[in-house]
Parts: sequence; structure tokens; C-alpha cells
Amino acid sequence: MLTASYMSGIKKIKQQLKDNTDMQALWQKEADYKNFLLDELLQAAFKDDEIEQAEHQLKQIAHAERIINVLQASRGTVADGDTAVINELKRTIQQLQSIADIMPAINPLLERITSAWAELKDIAAELENIEGKVSLDPEVMNTLQERIDTGYKLLKKHNVKTTADLLALQQKLQDELKSSLDLKDKIEHLAKEEKALYEQLLKDAEKLSAKRKKAAPAFAGKVNDLLALVGMPNAKFEIRIEQALPTASGMDKVQFLLDANKSGQYQLLQKVASGGEMSRIMLCIKSLTAKALQLPTLIFDEVDTGISGEAARQVALLLRELSRYHQVICITHQPQVAARGTRHFYVYKEADKSGKFITQVKVLQPGERVLAIARMIGGEQPSDAAIKNAKELVEV
Repeated sequence: MLTASYMSGIKKIKQQLKDNTDMQALWQKEADYKNFLLDELLQAAFKDDEIEQAEHQLKQIAHAERIINVLQASRGTVADGDTAVINELKRTIQQLQSIADIMPAINPLLERITSAWAELKDIAAELENIEGKVSLDPEVMNTLQERIDTGYKLLKKHNVKTTADLLALQQKLQDELKSSLDLKDKIEHLAKEEKALYEQLLKDAEKLSAKRKKAAPAFAGKVNDLLALVGMPNAKFEIRIEQALPTASGMDKVQFLLDANKSGQYQLLQKVASGGEMSRIMLCIKSLTAKALQLPTLIFDEVDTGISGEAARQVALLLRELSRYHQVICITHQPQVAARGTRHFYVYKEADKSGKFITQVKVLQPGERVLAIARMIGGEQPSDAAIKNAKELVEV
């Protein structure tokens, strides 16, 4: 059975599609530029702290000769030449070792001097290693300068200060472009989901339409049978079903038509039926669909206009049947109809102290009910026969 859940689901997906498509359109305007910026950063291919390290290296190369001279002089003082510190310390160690056996107190000092000699040897090796890394190659200098120039250009362009800032921007652009691709996938998924729901909606709508078309003639026939009972023997009711766009209630445009006088011309019910006729027709329809209706209360105003006798009695029976499934409120001037009610409210007007007429509503007790119905039968001063007739109607 078709339910509103399909339409609700489709409506929700349509809104999500719109939101995501609008976002995609907004992002698409910036996508080309962001791709350009990202390609520029990826081509630069900077590593962590590369610009800062290149600046430091270039500064070293600019002072390479001075650095080498200082390193060589330092290494000469520590390790090279006859008067180098480690050579002097080595001779001192040898001299102290010659008296260590006769002067035990010298051993702790000997160990300390030996340790200092070993440390100075390591320092000399480190100085030599650093000296070997100092470059005087102009090609290296040019390469570093190019990397720095590229870095400065990008730093200025993006208004950032460090290599880390550029790499963070690169990651951000990658994430945003990935999100754009993910959004495209999401839109495609939503479109497929909407299509599947719509196809299911159509299937259920077609089933419902088939059931309606099958049930409509029989249902219209039952309504016509009831119309004859409620005082409209010349009226003919018909149901027209035309295909329409799917909604929560199906894919049919259902119209109620009426031929009020056997003219053979059916017109829309709401255009040709009088108020009383409309009430009686809806009473007939609702009496046939009472169990399926989810309405807590049904209100009928002058449903018995222009009828009496058996027709009025049939209207009363239909109203009574409806009251098994709903609360029915009926405004009537027919005693046959009023007598079928389980509770009666008497509506009347009276003047207040200022002479202004106001409407009053009164709940009638059992005895008052009989009197009110008798007045409907025989006027303000009902006869004994009218009262007796009213009692019979109420007790039926």
C-alpha cells in the first residue's frame, strides 16, 4: 500500500540534493583556482623546514672561506702540528704515567687528562667533518638561491611566513578538493537513492491506481443506492479517475461527479450540489468508508434539508451507524434524525437584561429531549399525540 513515507523520503533526498548541488556549484567556481594553487605547491615540492634550511646553507656558502679558515685554524690548534693541544696532552700523559707507580695519588689526575685528550681527539674529528661539508660549489649556491626565490614567492603570494605554513596550506587545498570529489560521489549516491524511491513509488502508485479503478464503479453504485434512500432518487454519482503526477496519495486525480436530475451530464460535485445535497452525499460516502476514516469527529449541518418521512429516517440510520466509529455532531430540524442522537443540545436565543439577543446552548435531560422532539413534530405546544410520537421515536 502506498504511504506518505515514500514522498517524505523523496522530499528529504531532493532537499539534500539541492543543498549539496548548491554547495558543489559554489565550490566549482573556486575549484579551478584552487587546483592551480595546489599544482603550484606540489610542483615546488618543499620538504619540512626546507626554505629555512636553504637560507642557512646559503649564508654558510657566502662565508665559506672564512668558515674554512676558522675551522682549519681551530683544528690546527687542537690536533695538527707539534705544538697541538692533543700532542702536548699526550706527552703530559706519558710523563705522568712514568711516575704513577711511585706516586699513586697522580692516577686520578692522569685519568682526567686522558679523558680530556680523548675528547679533544673527537672534537678534532668533528671539526674536520664539518669542514668537509662546507661547500664552495657555485652550482650548489645557485640551486639553493633558486629554491629560496621560489619559496619567498610562494610565502609572499599566500601571505605566510614559514615552510610549515605553505605545507599546511597545501594540505588544506588537498582536503578541500577531496571534499569536492566526495560531494560529487554523495550527489550521485543521492540521485540513485531518489531514483530507486521514485521507482518504488510508481510501482505502489500503479497498484493503488489499479485498485481504485477496480473499486470505483462498485463504490459509486453503493453511493447511488444510498442516495435513493436519503431523498435523492434522481441523482447519479460517478467517480472519474485520471492519471496525475505521483503524490503521497497516489498517481490519480480522483473527481466526484454528479448528475442531479438524470440529465446524462455529469459535473463536479462541489460545483453543482447544494449545501444539503452535499451533506447527504458526503454522509453516504462516509457511511461506506466509516471504518477506514481516521477522523475523530464528523459534523453535519442541515444534512436533512428538503427531506422527510422515510428519507429522513434513512439519514438518521446512516448517522447512527457512523457514530459507532466517530463522534458525530449533527444540526437538524427533523425529529426522525434528532431522535437517533444519544445526547441532545438545544440551541436557542433569548434577550439579556439590555434587550440584546444572545445564543444559548443547553444540554437536554431525557424528559426535555422528548419535549424538544415533540415540538419539532407539533410546534411549540405539542399535542398528546406528538408527545407520544416523540417518545416512540426516542425509544426506537
